[in-house]
Amino acid sequence: MTVMSGSPGWYLRRLSRMGPREVGGRVADTVRRRRWRSARPEAPAVTGARFTAVLPAGTLAAVPPDAVKRLVAEADRLMGGHAEFFGVVRDDLVDPDWCFDPKTGRRAPWGYAFDVPYRNEEAVGDIKQIWEPSRHQYLTVLAAAYAVTGNERYAERVADHLRSWWTLNAPLRGVHWTSGIELGIRLLSWVWVRRLLDGWPEAAGLFEENPVAHRQIWYHQRWLAAFPSRGSSANNHVIAETAGQFAASCAFDWFPASARWRAEALRSLERQLRANTFGSGLNRELATEYHGLVLELGLAALAEADAAGVPVPEPVRRTLLRMTDALAAVVDNRLRPPRQGDADDGHGLVVDGAGTDRWASLLATGDALFGRLPWWPEVTGTDVRTPLLAALIRPTGPAAARPATRPDHFADAGLTILRGPEEIWCRCDGGPHGFLSIAAHAHADALSLEVRHDGVDVLADPGTYCYHGQPEWRRYFRSTLGHNTLQLDGADQSVSGGPFLWTRHARSRVLVADTSRAGVGRWCAEHDGYRPSVHRRRVELTAATRELRVVDEVRGGPRRSVRLAFHLGPAITADLDGSRALLAWNRDGEDRSAVLDLPGQLSWAAHRGESEPPLGWYSPGFGRKEPSTTLVGTGFADGTEEFTTVLGFRG
Repeated sequence: MTVMSGSPGWYLRRLSRMGPREVGGRVADTVRRRRWRSARPEAPAVTGARFTAVLPAGTLAAVPPDAVKRLVAEADRLMGGHAEFFGVVRDDLVDPDWCFDPKTGRRAPWGYAFDVPYRNEEAVGDIKQIWEPSRHQYLTVLAAAYAVTGNERYAERVADHLRSWWTLNAPLRGVHWTSGIELGIRLLSWVWVRRLLDGWPEAAGLFEENPVAHRQIWYHQRWLAAFPSRGSSANNHVIAETAGQFAASCAFDWFPASARWRAEALRSLERQLRANTFGSGLNRELATEYHGLVLELGLAALAEADAAGVPVPEPVRRTLLRMTDALAAVVDNRLRPPRQGDADDGHGLVVDGAGTDRWASLLATGDALFGRLPWWPEVTGTDVRTPLLAALIRPTGPAAARPATRPDHFADAGLTILRGPEEIWCRCDGGPHGFLSIAAHAHADALSLEVRHDGVDVLADPGTYCYHGQPEWRRYFRSTLGHNTLQLDGADQSVSGGPFLWTRHARSRVLVADTSRAGVGRWCAEHDGYRPSVHRRRVELTAATRELRVVDEVRGGPRRSVRLAFHLGPAITADLDGSRALLAWNRDGEDRSAVLDLPGQLSWAAHRGESEPPLGWYSPGFGRKEPSTTLVGTGFADGTEEFTTVLGFRG
């Protein structure tokens, strides 16, 4: 059954996941939206505005030359009108149509913002394609190119596009005024655009002396103050909203409400960063890309506070430190973190060119701000963002204990990393289903594995691919069958009520997590998503034999049908013969191989690039997918069955 958000059934399911306080807040939001339709608030006049949150002298000289080269190459591509958003190549960014979706050819309708059905692709188009350019992060790239080169053509293009956007997207009109995360990130972009254009003679005329800019900045902040993400929706969205609100109220401190907005945003940021982060430092959504997004947003907000001389509560710095150490702990030898949960390629602050490694950049920033620990992986790449943030953020020695050795088990998040020789890396998932009552960005992936060899996906997490508009693909990429785990009776472990809503969550618990590196790493966990049956999985990684052994048990309950899936990475070829698969791939010109011995009680078949229904796909990024091989074993379990899989890496 296709479940679409916005249907009466969806609203009932969504309501069932809210508490009374959230319901009351949403009712108040609805009343305010109706009132604003006919009597929207009036922006105050601004006089004597100044911008003082500039980069310290000498900052730009610290940007490495190769990072400058990548940045300028990207800026020149943008100047030619060329960009790519979520797999769709665009050549129309010299003079963009802000409401056009090139993927479907549709334009979002005009009108009062809260009447626009932005989730309806038939009426609006692919909303992600429309929203992404209007985050104006490509303008921060152009502004950064101006800052490092002094070439005014970059600044002039930024000014042209800002004036165009401000003119064609009047406050509370159209699709760009419907989502708080978009407003928050856009505000952060505008702060950095102004900062990076500071040497341009026309910068003040574009911002401080421009009533249109004043009105837009004020309305963005007034909107965010009125309609914060609430309750079951207070995930990464609320971090983006508060970070953008805080940044703007620090850097654009021009309005009577600026001090109040700044104080409220800082209180919210402290509270929400803590709420969104486990004590171990991992993000509670258990979606790695959102860990990166929240960390970027938090660091950007901290930069604005220190630039403006606004005292920041110490828990904010400690949370960002824990997040950075956790990231350093979970990456593989190529600095790739897990591919867990949803991922939509969202960034908090973009000032770098293509080819800059996001995760290396975050670790480099962490090194500059907090200092690297001896066990941190080496970062050899360069970026533009690190020296800019490091110039603004006050380095401190936070009063927080840091791990003396590299953590491998994060008990609160249920995430365990087993590491072996030859850079064998295995992520085991025994954590909560997701964050908050709706677990919006969770996948039905309890007890799933992700295995890499020297950074190459061998047993892969297939990714996300899409959010809106393609419900069959959304269901597949977050389904149990879409992960390296076991499915019973053709059902998901957790029950979906919509594309960002889970109405029943499988509960997992880790029974063993021995990562002592004494030659054998062991992990065992179970979940109750198939009650009355329990799925239990045991994993052993033996260093001497370079062998990963996986034992799946179905404990209790009636006789049930089984499907056990192993998704291979796109670089892996597989020759399946009965219950044995020979795997091969190439890494840096060197041939590699492994043998996958599969449970003999099951009948095995290889699937690749199938669409009806979807099976055998890998999404390297949001909006993109490519065929890959998925091995699926089918059979039955009677309540006492064990299924043993052995992955052996060859020399």
